[in-house]
Order: sequence, then C-alpha cells, then structure tokens
Amino acid sequence: MQNMPKDEVISGYVRRLSENIRSRYEIDPKQFRSYNIKRGLRNSDGTGVLAGVTSIGSVQGYMMLDGDPIPMPGRLYYRGLDINDLIRGEAQRGVFGFEEVCYLLLLGKLPTREELSTFNSVIAAARHMPEGFNEAVLFKAPNQSIMNKLATGVLSLYSYDDAPDDTSPENVLRQSIELIARLPIIVSNAYNIKRHYFNHDSLYLHVPMEELSIAENLLRMLRSDKSYTSEEAHMLDLMLTLQAEHGGGNNSAFTCRVLTSTGTDTYGAICAAINSLKGPLHGGANAKVMQMFHDIKAHLADPANDGELAEYLKKILAGEANDGSGKIYGLGHAVYTTSDPRTLLIKEYARDLAAQSGMAEDFSLMERIERIGLELLAEHLPGHKVMCANVDMYSGLVYAMLGIPEEMFTPLFAIARVSGWCAHRMEELISGGRLIRPGYKAVMQHSEYVPIDERV
Repeated sequence: MQNMPKDEVISGYVRRLSENIRSRYEIDPKQFRSYNIKRGLRNSDGTGVLAGVTSIGSVQGYMMLDGDPIPMPGRLYYRGLDINDLIRGEAQRGVFGFEEVCYLLLLGKLPTREELSTFNSVIAAARHMPEGFNEAVLFKAPNQSIMNKLATGVLSLYSYDDAPDDTSPENVLRQSIELIARLPIIVSNAYNIKRHYFNHDSLYLHVPMEELSIAENLLRMLRSDKSYTSEEAHMLDLMLTLQAEHGGGNNSAFTCRVLTSTGTDTYGAICAAINSLKGPLHGGANAKVMQMFHDIKAHLADPANDGELAEYLKKILAGEANDGSGKIYGLGHAVYTTSDPRTLLIKEYARDLAAQSGMAEDFSLMERIERIGLELLAEHLPGHKVMCANVDMYSGLVYAMLGIPEEMFTPLFAIARVSGWCAHRMEELISGGRLIRPGYKAVMQHSEYVPIDERV
C-alpha cells in the first residue's frame, strides 16, 4: 500500500468496506409501522405533521372534513395576501414586484411608495460585494455546481461581516437585505466563471446597475451583450415572486428554522437552506422535468400525436423510458391537490412569451404531457390522491424561453426563496424559543463489549 497512489488506497479500502454496508443501515419497514413513525414527517393520509405555527406563508391544497382531507383548488398566501392578487396587482401597475414581495415577507406588510423606494435604494446599495470577494471565494476552486458555489459564497460572507453572530432582529434584518441583494450577483458571477473554466468560453462579469430591478439585473449579468426585453424581465420577475415563499413546512424553510433554533449565525442557516434546495427531490425538480421533456421529444415521431405521446408516457410510468424512475416529473405535490396556483399563473402569463420566443409548440406539448399524464396517473394509481401539475412542470420551460441554461434553474429558485428563508429565520428567532429536536426510536440490539484481541 505504501507505494500505491493515495487515491487508489482510499478507493480500494472503501470498496472493501462497502460490500456489506447496506446491512448495517437497513431498518425493516415494519419497525416504522409498529412504532407509528411519521416517515418524512407525513401522516398516513399524506398531510404534514404539525411542527410549528407561522404568519409568513400559507399553502392550502385541501380542507379537512370529519378528519379526512378533501381536495380543493390550491391557494398560496404571503402574509395573508393571495398570490393571485399580488401578481395581478403588479401586472396592472406594470411594475417589477419581487422587491415589493421581499419587503412584505420581511416586514409583514406591503410598503407604501416611499417605503418601497427607500427599500429599493437600500437593496441597490447592498449589491456592492465585499472587496476581493470574487477573487478570494468565486475564482478559487471553481466547480460545475452553481448551487455548491452559492452555498460556499454565502458561508464565506461570514468573514466579511463585522457582526456575523449577532442574532438581534435589527442585525438579522440587515443581513437579510444584504443576502437578497447579493445572491443574484454570486450566482451570476459563479455561472460565468464556471463557463470560463469548464466550457472555455470568454469570461465576462457585468456590474449590476443600481436603478434596475433584481430581475433586470439578473438577465443583464447573465447575458454577454447585457440585453433583454421588458417582457423577459417581467416574466423572470413573476417567476421570482411565485417562488419567494411556500410556508414553514417546505424542506428548505424548515431546515433554516432548525438551524436557527440552535442559535447559529444567519450565513450558516441560509447555507443549510441552499443545500437543502439543491436536492433533486426539492429544488432540482424543474431540471428533471426538462430532462424528461427532451427525452419525450427525442422519442416521438410526431410530438403532436396524443396517442403516441400517451404510449410513451405509459413506458415512463412503467420505468421503461426516460430515467427508469417510473415518475412523470412535474405531476403531483405534497399539499396541492386539484391545482397549484403558481402553475396556473405561469401558464396564464407565459403563453405570449412562448409565442414570441418560438416555443409555442413546446408549450403546447407540455400542456398535453400534463393533461395525458394526469389521466394516466388516475388509471395507474387507483385510489391515489387527486393530483395536479406543480410549479416545476412549467418553470423550467419558462427559463428555457428566457435562454437560461438548466444548471441555473435551481440557483434562480434560491435567489427567489432567500427572502422567505430570512423571514422564517426571523420568526424562529423571535417566537420559536426552543431547540428543535424530534425523537427517534432506537431499535438496535444491545451487545456486550468485546476486547480488541477477541474480535473477529
């Protein structure tokens, strides 16, 4: 072993140890049932186990009647305001509304014109990154994952903060505003540095403009020519607004609250939420939808033929096509039943952009995947809960219309959701008051200690 390369020594050793590793960790599913364990913190009827209360966001997809969940059209509320009203109010005024929603989530009310103007000015001032941050953090050890680099960047901001561990509301609010302003810059720069190092493209890092919205600056920083249309910027603004918050029970918000309950710093809590969102079962689902979409298009002789599409979707459900998972990605949600309000709004506002970007046929195909897929699921899973298309079914397609690459889908989700995370952190700090520590039932067999010379 002494003369072998170190990586071969390590990999060979791990291979040997891993041969029977599953047996050391597998737990009989009967154990979960016998102790009435709520796997995934879900009740047997699919509803979530109550772990707290919140006044920040509310996700409603069913009503309870005599102890049973009854499907209903989905509703999403930010601080008690219906997301439909927020989106339509912004559209009628012709404004970029994401910053307004950030204010709403952080401060608990919609801002006046003067308050919003001041807030936007502070966001613009907070866009100035610490001296040397790009060189010390983003250029060092570039990697293929923008989410990984985003997490690294957020955690590194601790070193540039004069009061990183101060958990007073005033200080956490200051940190929250800075994170809302800086995440788009970290993501854009990390992406462009990744393109340079791994794709061998020209390197450009565009400085954000103080007078532009977050959505406008994102498109400006991501594109080599810094150009974008008003329609594109408003569509991206809508996407950010729709993904800003989704209640305290979603995995990343709950992760943020769990870490916050320990008394840790803001950067550590938000970094954890980012890494939670990175998982394909949470924030990475829209990329899975687009991978499936490309696979479907590649295997259909006539994408407009419903019969051919239905047969291929049956193969996907049988695990014989796409990635073999047996899943039609984008269909189904943990809470929503008959509809996801975010999906309905995206479909309403993205149709014109689909036509303008030459992707009307793709938009139509996705709608047909939704319709036929839901019909097949109803047949394939009799007695299963009512299902609908979730936001991930169309969000990736919208990003594709905007010319945004798939590796940026989940980072954009993080940029949108950080305002919600910060609001949940603030609420946990002020109203939580206890370390979050659920119980686990220990099911190991007790054994006697064996001296090392007697072990086999």
